[in-house]
Amino acid sequence: MNGKLNTVEKTGKTIDEAIELALAELEVTRDRIDYEVLEVPSKGLFGFIGSKLARVRITVRAIDPVEEARQFLIKVFEAMNIAVTMEKITHDDHVVINLHGEDLGVLIGKHGQTLDALQYLTNLAANREANERIRIILDVEDYRKRRAETLSRLAMRLADKVKRRGEKVVLEPMSPQERKIIHMALQNDYRIVTYSEGDEPYRKVVIALKNSSK
Repeated sequence: MNGKLNTVEKTGKTIDEAIELALAELEVTRDRIDYEVLEVPSKGLFGFIGSKLARVRITVRAIDPVEEARQFLIKVFEAMNIAVTMEKITHDDHVVINLHGEDLGVLIGKHGQTLDALQYLTNLAANREANERIRIILDVEDYRKRRAETLSRLAMRLADKVKRRGEKVVLEPMSPQERKIIHMALQNDYRIVTYSEGDEPYRKVVIALKNSSK
């Protein structure tokens, strides 16, 4: 509802007509609102003298981004015909939805590319009409944690290789999130410098000696 009204009062010949007018102005569906009848319509004397229109107050319920994300994912999994249970883990600045089930590798893809794409779409669906945006991270059976540990070990091993041989190492293309893991793993190594080169989606991390030229 960013920038939109969330409460209006409308009149109509009937309560339903007043509600429909409010829904059109608010640009929401009936399942998103609560309403209060302020005046019941009446025909008055002889059917028109002193007649009153119906008047209602419509309030749009606040969006729950996490529930919106859950409903979006349910539809995706139903379309894919796979059984998935969802575990919600709340942090200060984001929410993790960890997916559990059998044979969920299809949701991960190569180096998590499918999971990243699904996460992007989930965030779009969750925050589309929310007043306050929330960052949602999707994981599958703690894949992201395991992947981060693997990349950190890889970074340490390659840094040792660079220090032994004095030659820089260029890693394979990675997502921004995975490149960050490499950078963070080596940020306290005073002999090593890391930087990224190339254009997305082929951007790569380079590990080199700090006193060597790029």
